[in-house]
Amino acid sequence: MQIKFLGTGGAFDTDFLNSAALLEFRDINLLIDCGFTVYPTLVKKNLINKVDHILLTHLHNDHCGSLANLLLYKRIIEKVKPPVLLYPTEQFRQQLYEFLAIQVKDPEKYADFVPLEQFNGITAIDTYGQHSEGLQTYAYIFEEDNERIVYSGDLGKPELLFDRLAKMPSLPTCVFHDITFNPANTSHTYYKKLLPYLNGLDIFGYHCDPSENPSDNPIRLVFYEKDLMA
Repeated sequence: MQIKFLGTGGAFDTDFLNSAALLEFRDINLLIDCGFTVYPTLVKKNLINKVDHILLTHLHNDHCGSLANLLLYKRIIEKVKPPVLLYPTEQFRQQLYEFLAIQVKDPEKYADFVPLEQFNGITAIDTYGQHSEGLQTYAYIFEEDNERIVYSGDLGKPELLFDRLAKMPSLPTCVFHDITFNPANTSHTYYKKLLPYLNGLDIFGYHCDPSENPSDNPIRLVFYEKDLMA
């Protein structure tokens, strides 16, 4: 597996672009999230032609805001087979379909909707309400060749995700977790709450303004890891 981030910022950290990543995984190129800066970033970096599968953590604008642009580009400009849009539950599929239907007529012409359960190696962690009250969110765990990558999505409390990891077979694991340096921001995980999990896991922080990184933070930020940036 190889992961490359297209951006590492939060909803208002536009200088650092929306958090999203391209994951080379099991012979596919999987785009994780597609916020409002993602489509132009894919075009600018000449990576848009690589995207063949898409997976969203939730439907906030900084995670799905340019999805329709990407799907339209694939159909109208590239004239290629519609990307596979993976979804973890039927309820989330319906929400995603309704979101897209506002922007494109008949979303099924632009994306091949496929349930995540039909795709091996990806586990969805239901984190409903743990980012924003009443909002459906997911974290995802990817496994291939005895290697594991974890992507938190937006998560105010890390315990559920790490408890799940603790119950899984031991594998070399790299965790990409949203992070905040403001303890009053309960929509994301305050960096000190991640410290107990550092033993035995590689943890990288994203979805933040790296210029606010406090001097006592031992968690590496994706933004400063150039080999992780697209």
